Amino acid sequence: MDIRAALTAEFHLRPQQVDNTIKLLDDGNTIPFIARYRKEMTGSLDDQLLRQLADRLAYLRGLDEQRAKVRAVIEEQGALTDELAAAIAAATTLSELEDVYRPYRPKRRTRASIAREKGLAPLAEALYAQEKGGPDPLDLAGAFIGEAVPTAEDALAGARDILAEQISDDANVRRRLRVVMMANGLLCSKAAGEDAGVYALYADFREPLHKIAGHRVLAVNRGEREEMLKVSVSFDRAKAMNILFSAHVREGAPAAEQVRMAAEDAYDRLLFPSLERELRAELTDRASTAAIGVFSVNLRQLLMQPPVKGKTALGLDPGYRTGCKTAVVDATGKVLDTGVIYPAPPHKKIEQAKALLKDWVRRYGIQIVAIGNGTASHETEVFAADLLRELAAEGYTDIAYMVVSEAGASVYSASKLAAEEFPEYDVSLRSAVSIARRLQDPLAELVKIDPKAIGVGQYQHDMPPAQLSDALDGVVEDCVNAVGVDVNTASVPLLARVAGIGGAVAKNIVAYREENGAFTTRSQFKKVPKLGPKAFEQCAGFLRVPESRNLLDHTGVHPESYDAAKRLLELCGLTLEKVRREGALLEKAVQDMGEEALAAEIGVGIPTLRDMVSELSRPGRDPRDELPPPLLRTDVMGLDDLKPGMELTGTVRNVIDFGAFVDIGVHQDGLVHISRITRRFIKHPSEVLKVGDVVKVWVLSVDAEKKRIGLTMLPPDEGMSAKS
Repeated sequence: MDIRAALTAEFHLRPQQVDNTIKLLDDGNTIPFIARYRKEMTGSLDDQLLRQLADRLAYLRGLDEQRAKVRAVIEEQGALTDELAAAIAAATTLSELEDVYRPYRPKRRTRASIAREKGLAPLAEALYAQEKGGPDPLDLAGAFIGEAVPTAEDALAGARDILAEQISDDANVRRRLRVVMMANGLLCSKAAGEDAGVYALYADFREPLHKIAGHRVLAVNRGEREEMLKVSVSFDRAKAMNILFSAHVREGAPAAEQVRMAAEDAYDRLLFPSLERELRAELTDRASTAAIGVFSVNLRQLLMQPPVKGKTALGLDPGYRTGCKTAVVDATGKVLDTGVIYPAPPHKKIEQAKALLKDWVRRYGIQIVAIGNGTASHETEVFAADLLRELAAEGYTDIAYMVVSEAGASVYSASKLAAEEFPEYDVSLRSAVSIARRLQDPLAELVKIDPKAIGVGQYQHDMPPAQLSDALDGVVEDCVNAVGVDVNTASVPLLARVAGIGGAVAKNIVAYREENGAFTTRSQFKKVPKLGPKAFEQCAGFLRVPESRNLLDHTGVHPESYDAAKRLLELCGLTLEKVRREGALLEKAVQDMGEEALAAEIGVGIPTLRDMVSELSRPGRDPRDELPPPLLRTDVMGLDDLKPGMELTGTVRNVIDFGAFVDIGVHQDGLVHISRITRRFIKHPSEVLKVGDVVKVWVLSVDAEKKRIGLTMLPPDEGMSAKS
């Protein structure tokens, strides 16, 4: 298989792009490094496309390896024909290759193998020949009667077992049936008992295989695992038999009826159960891949949420019996104070709690409050809003709060990492610190948590663990490297996500800086144990050194391009200091002189030149700063305050297949169904919305008992009359 040609066609790329990308990957370069610093070689392919290409490359190489193994096994059996060799070479998927291999694959003892042991293979062959004027099958069978085969009927039954297996192993038939069943079959589910519980929607459910949404596939799968549903594939048996008969039965021959019976047995006993498993596995794979894709998109958007920089934060981890855990964190993430307050039932020590927090506001200059969205979140939010009103009356008017998802906070707080970071605090107080830091810098804090625990997906616990981990780890890596990392303040988990750096080297970086003081140049990285030349090449551009006298060390310009950057400034008649004060000067000079001429003069490609100009014009820039800031609140509402038609502003918390969940300032997020996001047709909510978007919504319905809120993004005159 020509892998390069396949990738070129599949991704609509130029052969050179594919060749260069494969070479870069094979040379051990990381995806972030290739995406950022090898744009000329790849044609500026972004990190997401590069990961897709890398995954597909691995799949096709695995297919080629399996193709060689299959060919070798069949050749060893002396069964390799030109036709088989061509079929092996033509297989484009593992399932197609498996179809070709199936007749030659070692099998456990089957009814067919038992029949062969009884010497019935010649009878099966004679029957399958289906000669027009051939003998009666019973006469043929008579010659095989013996101790192991008492009667002619027994002989015919054994021969049909052999034929059934042969028909079932027919690669062409399997391929045709698979296509027809996917196009015309139904996925069905029924309640396993009297009550399907949360799966009531699927208690009597059927939907075409080719149309069914991925989240429904995953839902019925989970219902089946929990023994609440019975799930099956339904397909018109007559259609299947027509395919089998047309391929294997010769009408008019005396033996045709025996072959017809064998074909029916092949379908009922072997083919249909096998294809049902295959089709359901394919549906699950598709659904899982799509769900992982949605999870990845949501995670990327969550990680890239704008940080609330330069503000001292108060983190509140709500609770009832054990109280609300609190932590004050300064603008750099340093913990200033911790404690426990009891503003919620059963204690309701509201005045004592207010007194402590007011003292902290005066003492530490708290500017923002982060409230976890777990147990007792609403009561804590009401308490915080009341506190802020009292503080505003005292002149502290600039304090606001935000409810922060605490997904994964408990996982982090109980982790070995948290214990190493905060050995002096118990688990609950570590969680309060994490909640505060999530508001200050979501990326730096969330990298400490297993991405699967962050909770911005759908059915994440049903995903293939390895596939999910690989995808999410890739997202985290891309985000960390897109933002860049301050090498002198970054934690071990954050450093470990930088291209070319793993956990061991990240620990060595922190140990080096603790022993020798802050890094003052990028060249010092080379002194870190186990950070060799290749690792330096991969990571250097993503690590920032604000303490360096060399302004280039503050930027995303790679050390390999320092000479080119200096030459660029020289040609433009500028200095680093002058550009730092007024970045627009460089952009204007490059426009005046022409990108093409300048790029040729300094020996780089135009993409690298553009990146260089962007970095030099805004050294130390954070791409997240260009995004809308998070929505901070000063007051709170409850479910009882919501009325149909009410207009609200909220923050998108999660985007899933059938809609989006929006935080509107009450304890429970509201759901905007996909049909109520926009008037135009969309296949997926992600076409319009992303995690972190601040949106205008209207209340459609409130179910206080079930704690469900229906929202619409369509104005009342468009949406309120629409079908709920």
